[in-house]
Amino acid sequence: MVISSSSSYSKNNFDVVNISSSYNKNLKKFTQNGQIQIFQSSFRGSYSSVIRDSLRNAALGRKVLLVQFMKGGVKQGIGNPVKLCGNLTWVRSSHSFDQSNSDAIESNNNLKKSIYESTYELWNFCKKELLSGENDQIILDEIFLAIEMKIIDKDDLISTLENRFISGDVILTGTDIPKDLLLMANQITQLRS
Repeated sequence: MVISSSSSYSKNNFDVVNISSSYNKNLKKFTQNGQIQIFQSSFRGSYSSVIRDSLRNAALGRKVLLVQFMKGGVKQGIGNPVKLCGNLTWVRSSHSFDQSNSDAIESNNNLKKSIYESTYELWNFCKKELLSGENDQIILDEIFLAIEMKIIDKDDLISTLENRFISGDVILTGTDIPKDLLLMANQITQLRS
């Protein structure tokens, strides 16, 4: 379809659409969602390239949110994020325990409850950010471990990603990635040691 200003040509040619300036003010701008990128590795702690790229993007002026689900932060959490390069917001769980030692977690009910509550709090924060359109890039580091530990529901993540409003990319990292999420991805990167 060709858009043309008013002329006698558009009156006689039905393949050309004439749009007057009064019509233009009713048009709405739609923002396209960015890609879903998945970085998969057989071991934890292999996503330094993702973090490096998030720092570079922030230094270039993009608003970046980096959320590490299974790394505890000393007095961190959503109320006390780390700000870097003026544009990177780095958030970890408010619980200071490295949340990958499943045997230690399962044997201590108080620890388990604290980890689950702080991780779920992060997830609720991320859902709001994914739907807000405020960030240019969002990294959900080790979110698949939170799914594996049954803290975050896989279907909730899928629904949130389908309804997200972000012009940039959403990056998901982890080891065991559910097939449903692999099928949603625009790009999958397998990291090797």
